[in-house]
Amino acid sequence: MRCFPTALVRLMIAILPLVGAAPAVAQAVVAEDARAFSIGGGSFLLEAPAGWKRVQPKSGIVETEFAIPSAGDLPPGRMTVMGAGGSVQANVERWYGQFAQPDGSATKDKATTKAIKIAGSTVTMVDVSGTFKDMPGGPFAGGKTIERPDYRMLAAIIETADSGSFFLKFYGPAATVAKEADGFRKMVEGLVPAAK
Repeated sequence: MRCFPTALVRLMIAILPLVGAAPAVAQAVVAEDARAFSIGGGSFLLEAPAGWKRVQPKSGIVETEFAIPSAGDLPPGRMTVMGAGGSVQANVERWYGQFAQPDGSATKDKATTKAIKIAGSTVTMVDVSGTFKDMPGGPFAGGKTIERPDYRMLAAIIETADSGSFFLKFYGPAATVAKEADGFRKMVEGLVPAAK
């Protein structure tokens, strides 16, 4: 699908009915617009990669959620976006605790983290893999943990000056995450302040 800037998408949605555009074109533009989302009460804008499908969040604490196409016959990936408290380091350590290593080594020794500046915000990028301790009901639901071998998570913690921190977590089978890793990074690096 051809990529359109978000402002152009909104304009096209407004004028397509007036010029009698074909329904398929109108649907493509609406689908394109569904990839755009904001954080910080609309202070910052991001756009998910092509092919990612915006879905209803599975948890009330998740603000935005996307299903990511799978690699082959593997399960699809999932990306969640939410605001949360706690220090960056405490959250990164919690993510390390969601993974176990087959050889029993410490997950943090195999994970990578780096802090970068984007749109005036500090963004901490995290890449961690191993056996994922999935809690489908969420960490506060008290549900059963399902171990998912050969999983990977890419995450970004975006620290905003006025709205707190926001967490983007993309996880799934390692092959699925590897296939979409560049798209996730480009999405985060494309963070822009919303026009005032």
